Amino acid sequence: MAVFEYKAIDGKGRSSKGIVDADSSKMAGQKLRAKGLYPSYIKEARSVRSTSRSRSFSFSRVSKPQLTSAIRQMSTLLGAGLPLVTSINSVVKQMKPGPLRLILAQIKERVNEGSSLADALEQHASVFPITFSALVRAGEASGTLELVMDQLADFEEQRLALTRKIQSSLAYPVLMLLTGLGVVFFLLTYVIPKVTQIFLDYGQVLPRPTVILMATSGFLQKYWLFVLLVLGGSAFLTRLYVRTPKGRKHFHALALKIPVIGHVLQHAAISRFARTFATLLKNDVPLLTAMTVVRNVVGNDVMAEAIDASRKEISEGESIAAPLSRKNIFPETVIQMIAAGEQSGHLDAMLFKIAESSESEVETRLAVVTSLLEPALILGLGGVVGFVVLAVLLPIFEMSHLIQ
Repeated sequence: MAVFEYKAIDGKGRSSKGIVDADSSKMAGQKLRAKGLYPSYIKEARSVRSTSRSRSFSFSRVSKPQLTSAIRQMSTLLGAGLPLVTSINSVVKQMKPGPLRLILAQIKERVNEGSSLADALEQHASVFPITFSALVRAGEASGTLELVMDQLADFEEQRLALTRKIQSSLAYPVLMLLTGLGVVFFLLTYVIPKVTQIFLDYGQVLPRPTVILMATSGFLQKYWLFVLLVLGGSAFLTRLYVRTPKGRKHFHALALKIPVIGHVLQHAAISRFARTFATLLKNDVPLLTAMTVVRNVVGNDVMAEAIDASRKEISEGESIAAPLSRKNIFPETVIQMIAAGEQSGHLDAMLFKIAESSESEVETRLAVVTSLLEPALILGLGGVVGFVVLAVLLPIFEMSHLIQ
């Protein structure tokens, strides 16, 4: 059975569009007419395998809030005792038309044809991370899919909440910086040239700050497009380099060394590592499989390589804490908590505590970063504006003395 997109008109002349599953376009039309809809357009939705090698652009634009909401709805329906296919179908019907709705419809059809939910999710790996398929496979094998989906919903909501906290904390400083730079650029390219022309017409020797200001203003007036092209080109080339494996690794290593911000990034990655690892272990995913999964969610190639190397040593019989300790990537406190979890036999519970502690550390450090950034930006931009005002006023004072 396939999934078809359609546009139709009902008996009152109102237009509608959506998706319908059927064996053929003819049967899809019959289904729609049975519902009182008269189709003007029916086309089979393209089945896309969103893997890392092949990914449709439209299918990669699924928002995290929308995905999290869909998982929560499916978890609620499964917890209420509804069958899997019925639950997915209910979620699809409630969603607005878009990429995620079409993907879920395709997943529903695969499950309806006998595929497992985990296998169906793997066909859209760019939308549903490997964590999803690993946990769902464990839930299907143990008969606890509704519990797994509930944990997945909690997991995604916590990740989304942390991401929003980071974004909201940095939004105001970034907005302030962009606004300040815009104001300074406007002053230098539009206001200052008109004011300084008076000084040039007067013909007096100008103070050094005024000369520097006029030279900067003149350069930006003549070469502002060149400056923008250089900045844009540098950003573009940097992005291309960062997208290569070598460049991404260098960027991630450098990011971890940035004062304060590096600490925030490290603990955010540790939080993702610990929460994902704990969730996988809690649902009886094998240890080595779980480590393979978590290396893909930390979001930092340096830490991912350390996890990979540790996994190899763990597969040879070592404990988890020892090889991780030798990589010098995780703080000593985290290593000690992992070792305590191993010894007590409650590693998953200890990992959840690590995740909570790391998230708390991220929030604390973000508060410090924002409290430092705001006055630093105010002082920096105030210094620039103060220099501009000083450079304009000095010649005026000298002119006033000459007039007297």
